[in-house]
This record gives sequence, structure tokens and C-alpha cells, in this order.
Amino acid sequence: MAAADGDDSLNPISILIDELQNEDIQLRVDSIRKLPIFALALGVEKTRSELLPFIIDIVYDEDEVLLALAEELGTFTPLVGGPEYAHCLLPPLELLAMVDEAIVRDKAVESLRVISHEHSPSHLEDHFVPLVKRMVDGELVTSRISACSLFSVCYPGVSIAVKAELLQCFWDLCSDDDLLVRCAAASNLGDFAKVLEIDDIKSQIVPIFSNLASDEEDSVRLLMVEVCVNIAQVLPQEALEALVMITLHQAAQDTSWRVRYTVASKFTELQTAVGPEVTKTDLVPAFQNLIKDCEPEVRVAASLKLKEFCENLSADYREKVILTEILPCSKELISDTNPHVRSALASVIMGLSPILGKDNTMEHLMPCFLALLKDEYPDVRLRIISNLDCMKEVIGIQQLSQFLLPTIMELAEDAKWRVRLAIVEYMPLLAGQFGLEFFDAQLHSLCMSWLVDHVYAIREAATNNLKKLVEQFGKEWALATIIPRVLTLSKEPNYLHRMTTLFCINVLSKVCGQGITTKHMLPTVLYMADDPIANVRFNAAKSLQEIGSVLDNSTLQNEVKPILERLTQDQDMDVKYFAQEALTDLSLA
Repeated sequence: MAAADGDDSLNPISILIDELQNEDIQLRVDSIRKLPIFALALGVEKTRSELLPFIIDIVYDEDEVLLALAEELGTFTPLVGGPEYAHCLLPPLELLAMVDEAIVRDKAVESLRVISHEHSPSHLEDHFVPLVKRMVDGELVTSRISACSLFSVCYPGVSIAVKAELLQCFWDLCSDDDLLVRCAAASNLGDFAKVLEIDDIKSQIVPIFSNLASDEEDSVRLLMVEVCVNIAQVLPQEALEALVMITLHQAAQDTSWRVRYTVASKFTELQTAVGPEVTKTDLVPAFQNLIKDCEPEVRVAASLKLKEFCENLSADYREKVILTEILPCSKELISDTNPHVRSALASVIMGLSPILGKDNTMEHLMPCFLALLKDEYPDVRLRIISNLDCMKEVIGIQQLSQFLLPTIMELAEDAKWRVRLAIVEYMPLLAGQFGLEFFDAQLHSLCMSWLVDHVYAIREAATNNLKKLVEQFGKEWALATIIPRVLTLSKEPNYLHRMTTLFCINVLSKVCGQGITTKHMLPTVLYMADDPIANVRFNAAKSLQEIGSVLDNSTLQNEVKPILERLTQDQDMDVKYFAQEALTDLSLA
């Protein structure tokens, strides 16, 4: 008797039962992950006759456990005897596909789709299709939602009569009273259409598509935009206008901004799907309307597609359409009240330069560029400057600079310091766009003049720019052009300008390295430790602390330490404090 009990305790099912009764959810999940091991121990027959019925009994556990179970069952076909017995896995997955938690349902459906490919045509009709029908007829909304994803995998492998039944079932789901079911059906309509014959798409799917596109809920209608792309890709060109474009026009003018937004977001995909002729006659007017839409979100989405839409236009009519139909609408967005719309336009409009060529760029795009460069919203200016290279390649740096420099100078001398700050912060980006030679000739003096601006924020930004410029152009360039000008500020009568020298040395030391810092910048810092203004002296102490990390130990001991020790005896309390801080930080105390 004892021996019998011992044998029972070693039964894989008994072990699994014990593990799944543990209160720790993670341990139960780990047990589910070991199901293949239990199945191997049992063998294929006992897996089908004992393990799978047991699994059906535990489909009421925590969601984490059920998620793991749904995933494991998708790989179980070899463990139940191969494709011939794959249908044995359908009952537990059917139950999992009807639970409340969406992530579990989705994983169960994913596993069902995988297993469907392992069914023979006869098994599809005998086992898989009846499962789909049961789920379609199920009272639970979750059952009908999951069923929507299964049509595309079973339809190709069944007989004509069963195909007709499946089409009717799908139509029933598309007209379901529950919104979530209709949304699920709409989401899967495109995939279903891909496995149908052209005639069935025309006779069955297009009517379903038109019906859903006119649904009273915008959640359904917006899903049909992507379906429109899928259907347009498989229909012959002559059928597009009659079967799809009418619905697309309705979506582009839908009363719900969310539907129009979706159309704008998918516009270039639609353009690719319908081809050049339909684009010219139908999509260009629709694109104009979207750019002029009353909702800023729609205008943003349409603006972001401007460059790609224009690039995809047929070369036969591209330039004419852009100049006469697209650009006039786009130019209106320059003065749009919403800054996000202007920002979206700024990120793409310069990309039209290579398409339009030099003369059209100068005549039509340059005014847009200059207007956006003066925009009050920082992100607009940043995006337009970030795309200068598009225009530079087309019209050349000399002509671009003739238009750009006056605007930069105007912004750099603006009475409002925040406007000046904006152009200061973009200077490294401009330098990278135009290159070293242009920067030295046209922008270098401007950058250095900001170091003595009467607003601290400007001086600080200009100081931080120096590091970025040296990273771009190299420390040899810094030694020849930047450092001499910075060091001359140490002799300025205005103590604020002298302090700027120290701030510049702090950032330059990090990119110039030990040699240049020790030979060219350290002497100035040591000299400024004797400045008559206490603020300068304690900033000199802070600078010694800052640049100490790039100096060698000999320099620290012989040159830096004596100066800091002297400053600890200064009459000013702040000077004493920062000198002592520097000594401690540099381990010189």
C-alpha cells in the first residue's frame, strides 16, 4: 500500500497538481513553463488523455498563469503526437480565448493561429472551423472578439461551401451590436481580405468595408482607413474608384477629427496603394483639405506627410502640382495659430528643395524658411535650422548665407534677450551645417561677442557653446581662435566679463585636454586669483577645483596648491570657503 502511495506521488500529474496549488503566483507560472517536461514524462497518449483535460480544469487561475499557459500550448503540437492530433489543443485554447483579460486572449488567439497551420484541410473543417463558429455564436463578447482574428488563417484551406459559411459568419461579426466586436472585426478585415480571391473581395469584403466605414461609432470608422490601404493594394486599378475611393473621400471629410487624423497619418500609404493617377485626381484635393483642416492635430499629421507625399508624386506632374496646389496651402500654415502645426511644417518643408530645384527653392521656399526662422516658438526655429542641409545642397552655401546671415544678425541683436538666447543656442547646429570655413568668416565674431552680453543667460549659453564648437572643429582650432579671445577678457575692466573668462576655461579644459589647459589657460586662472574683486577670486578657486581633474599631480602640487592655500587666508569668507573646498576635493589639504 505504501509502495502504491509512493508511485502516485511521483505521477507527473500529481506533481503538477501540487505545484499549481502553491499560493505563490510566480511558482505556479514556473510550473506552467515546465509543462513540456511533464508532457514528455507522460508520453503523447497520456498527454492527450490526462494532461490536456487537467489543463482545461485550471483555466480559472490568475491572469499571469493563464498567459503562460496560452503561450506554452502554442508549441505543444509535437507533445500531443504531431499535426494529426493538433486539434486536441483547441479546447483549452478556446477557453483561454474567451477570458476577460485581453492580453491572455491575444496570446491564446496567437497560439490558435499557429496551430491552425498544422491542421490538414479536413481537420480544419472538422475541428477548427466548428471552433470559430462556436466562438462567433458565443454569448460572451470576448468570444466573438477573439473569433475575428481566426478567419484569415482557416479560410484558405477549406472548401468553397465552408468558405461561404465563414464569410457569412464574418459579416455577422461586422454587424454585431457590441462596439468592441465591430472594432475587432474592422481591425481584422484587412488581413482577411488578403487571403480572398479578387471576386470575393469585390462582392463580399467591399460591401462589409463600406458598411463599417459608415458605422455610427468613429472608433470603427477610423479603423477602416488602414483597411482601405490593404484593399487598395489587392484590387485592380479600374476597380479602385468605384469600390474604395468614395469611402476614402468620406473618411477624409468625416465629422470626427480622429477619423480625419487617421487618414492624414496613413496618407502616403494610401498614395502608394492607389497609384499615381488616382493620387492626382483624388488624393491631391483630399490632401489640400487635410492641410486646411479645422483641427490642429489633423493639420500636424498632414504637414508631417508633406515631403513624403510630394516625393511620391509622379515625375510627370510633380513640380506643377506642388507649386500650384500643395505649396499655396502649405504656406498658410506658416502663420498657423498652433505652434505644433508650424513646428511640423518646419521639420519637412525644406525637404522640398531637392524636388523643386534651385530656382523654385529661391522663389518659393526661401520666404517660408526666413519666416519660420523668425518664429516665436523655439521648436519651430530648431526644426528649420536642423534641415538647412537640404537647402544648402540645392542652392549652395554662398546664396543660402546671403539670405540667412541678415536674419541671424537681426535675431542676434534683438532687444528681447530670450530671442537672442534662442539663436545663441542654435549656433553649434548652424556651425555644423555650414562648416569651419564659413563659421570662421561669418559667425565666429558674433559668437565671441555674446560672451560679453549684458544678460547672464546669454553669456552662460555662449560659454557652453564653446565646448560644442571645439568638439566639432577640434582643439587646435580652439587654440588658434577661441582661447586667445577668451583670455583677453581677463583684462576687461568689467568684473563680470573677467568672470566669463573663468567660466569659459572651465568648459574648455574638458575638451582641450591637459597640455593646452596647463600651458595656456592655467596661468590666467592663477593670475585671476589676485583679482581685487572677491567674486572673481572665489570663482578662480572654483575654476582651479574644476580644471584640477585634467592637470597632472606635479602641477597641482607646485602651482595650484600654493595659490589655494593663500586664498584660504583671504579676508573674504566666500573666498576662504571655496579655496578650502578646492583643496579638499583635489586631495591637496
